[in-house]
Amino acid sequence: AASAAVWRAHQNRMAARAAGARPAKPDLRIARRDPFALRYVALLALTVALIFGSIWRVGSVGDMAPGSAEAASGPSWEGWIEPPRYTGKPTIYLGDVEGDVLDIVQGSRITLRFYGDIGALTLAETVSGRIGELPSASDPSQDFRVVQDGELRIDGPGGQTWQVAVIPDAAPEVAVSGAAEAEAMGQMYLPFTATDDYGVVAGEARIALDLATVDRRHGLAVDPDPRDEVTVPLPMPIAGDRRDFTETLIEDFSKHPWANLPVTFTLEVEDAAGQSRRAETYAATLPARRFFDPLAAAVIEQRRDLLWARANAPRVAQMLRAISHQPDDIFRSETAYLRLRVILRRLETMTEYGLKAAQQEELAEALWNLAILLEEGDLSDALERLRRAQERLSEAMRNGASDQEIAELMQELRRATDDYIRQLSRQAQNGEQQNGADQPNSGQDPNSMQMTQNDLQRMMDRIQELMEQGRMAEAQQALEELQQLMENMRVTQGQGQGGQSEGQQAMEGLAETLREQQGLSDQAFRDLQEQFNPNAQSGESQGNQGRNGGMGRGQTHDGPGGRGQGEGQSQSGENNQAGEGEPSEESLAERQRQLRQELNRQQGNLPGAGSPQGDAARDALDRAGRAMDGAEDSLRNNDLADAIDQQSEAMEALRDGMRALGEMMAEQQQQSQPGQGSVEGSERARNRDPLGRNAGSNGSIGTDENLLQGEDVYRRARELLDEIRRRSGDSDRPDVERNYLERLLDRF
Repeated sequence: AASAAVWRAHQNRMAARAAGARPAKPDLRIARRDPFALRYVALLALTVALIFGSIWRVGSVGDMAPGSAEAASGPSWEGWIEPPRYTGKPTIYLGDVEGDVLDIVQGSRITLRFYGDIGALTLAETVSGRIGELPSASDPSQDFRVVQDGELRIDGPGGQTWQVAVIPDAAPEVAVSGAAEAEAMGQMYLPFTATDDYGVVAGEARIALDLATVDRRHGLAVDPDPRDEVTVPLPMPIAGDRRDFTETLIEDFSKHPWANLPVTFTLEVEDAAGQSRRAETYAATLPARRFFDPLAAAVIEQRRDLLWARANAPRVAQMLRAISHQPDDIFRSETAYLRLRVILRRLETMTEYGLKAAQQEELAEALWNLAILLEEGDLSDALERLRRAQERLSEAMRNGASDQEIAELMQELRRATDDYIRQLSRQAQNGEQQNGADQPNSGQDPNSMQMTQNDLQRMMDRIQELMEQGRMAEAQQALEELQQLMENMRVTQGQGQGGQSEGQQAMEGLAETLREQQGLSDQAFRDLQEQFNPNAQSGESQGNQGRNGGMGRGQTHDGPGGRGQGEGQSQSGENNQAGEGEPSEESLAERQRQLRQELNRQQGNLPGAGSPQGDAARDALDRAGRAMDGAEDSLRNNDLADAIDQQSEAMEALRDGMRALGEMMAEQQQQSQPGQGSVEGSERARNRDPLGRNAGSNGSIGTDENLLQGEDVYRRARELLDEIRRRSGDSDRPDVERNYLERLLDRF
């Protein structure tokens, strides 16, 4: 009983405690038990099911196909129109076409697909022009090309009808756009234009002898050997639009039997559709190299007669024998005479046993090489080369040479003059006397005249200008005066500016090359601007005239052989207004090539070989040459942006070369004057003007020496030039200041 009482008491106590108990609060923080948030995946699935899984959405399935729900279970169709790829037009989905009229490019491909029971949908069309065995009109897959106007109809449920109008693909057009010309070395330039509605893909030029207009005299009197017409491919633009373009056919036919004879040019182009069209026949003389040396011209004439017909072989041998009868009067070298005699003996021997075609070509090649030797020569003496260049130029005047031939011959004369002056300078430095006789000092002879190299250049510029203007008599007289001056010239040391050292001449030449490269770069930049803004005209707000890279009024930065002209002057009487006569990228590339050739010549005459500064200068000029080659390639490919980058690298390398050459010259000058005293130096320091220059003599203010002095002169000059360029390109500056800065750039 006691135990039962204790148990009851315990139960009552526990019941009282249980009655006062409170429930524990729920813990909703379950993120630690679900680190990948899988609980939200279930919530997402429930939400998607509620939105898209409703029973009320079942009826919307029938609306997914075109048409009504009945169409979803019945026949349907799809179709596409694919224009030819070369047109660049997009594919058209027939189901999206509004209206019942289709304008389709000729040659487009139409593809149709029929779905449903076979025969429920059929095709009827009159645009493909197909005849003969045709596929069934109910085939599920239909494929054909549009060649003519007509009707396109799909019969059956959901079918449609269209009236098709074909946009024809026009045939290309081509025409000669300028006269056929040849440069001095014989390359022919024939400009032409070609157009097509979608682009020209290829073309060719056929050249045939115009026998009816040939002057049938002398070696051309006999009937010519049969020869096939010459076919050469027409150049196409590598980049850009081929729908309307102008290009130049460049070929060298100097060795061809028809060189400088009347021919006909027939140009033909083809488009991507295979259509072709020929231009009207263009009759002209086949441009080729001309020889101005009388003996070389005679050899070339006999070569032409030999190639004209093998029947001329006896006559050619007789003419060559007559030419070489008294060699002392006409041959300048024994080598050329001996080569002519060898060719003559072989020609006579081959003619006796029957001249073959291969032998004919072999002899023609030998005569060509002989004519080149006679024309250009292999002379090593500078004075003889100078006389030779003057004789060729004089002969060109009498024969009416073209502007390109004149420019090339003038360039040859300039090179020969530079070589002759360098030889005279070396003789003067070594104490040698010209022509083996003692000549009086030019400073003591009252009848003598001092001339600088710039004076000679101005004389040659004047000769070239007179020739280009057609004033041949005056040009001939000026050339004779120049020839007399050159033969009587003597380079003096320490007087005036005539006795320049090789380093000074090289420095002046590199500076001129740098200016010409800057001019080419400026012009390429202007052309690049005009590609994006064709209506812009260079220099219209600055008063510039001419576009050849000049920054001042009427001045130019032409390539080799170019001349800056002052205000009011023009070159060759050409209209020099901005935007007229603009050279193409091809002419820019040609000028870049000529500038590269001029740099090669300067590299060959660069002094200081073996010294650290001389080697550094040569390395820099090598870099400049490679950059010029890259710029030329980019210009020919019409990539003006890359050409400008390459030209900038070339100018940077030229500046490095000039800096190294200047350091070498400064070091040589210090070595040649080791004993200058401090008294003399201090005296010069007291006589300097406020700008740091020595005072001039005879009361003059300043001297001709450089303003910048010290070993860092070229770096400082470059910084100043870059700052002037930066300020001249700042459009916020006043026009007066920018005009002044542009004149500075044009000067330096």
